[in-house]
Amino acid sequence: MPASQPPTESGPAAEPAAPGIFIPVTNPLERLNKEIKRRTDVVGVFPNPPALLRLAGAVLAEAHDERQVADKRYLSEGSMALLDTPPANPKEVAPPALLTA
Repeated sequence: MPASQPPTESGPAAEPAAPGIFIPVTNPLERLNKEIKRRTDVVGVFPNPPALLRLAGAVLAEAHDERQVADKRYLSEGSMALLDTPPANPKEVAPPALLTA
């Protein structure tokens, strides 16, 4: 490789997908961005910038509402409550049952 070219990453992220092949998105933020792009592509041309902002805001509000009522949340109230509970033994990091696999 010539010295003028930067080294490339290896792995699946370094190689672009072939045209027409769908790669599912697992990152919630990427999925949300794709949904905004899909809906703006459906509309096509916006009469003014506030119209685009209203559509993107509606998509974000809808996603927020869906996440609030979903059983599986990124940071659920139950998992966050576990972070606030003090351990029974302050020197104990985790129960011994969790440390053995």
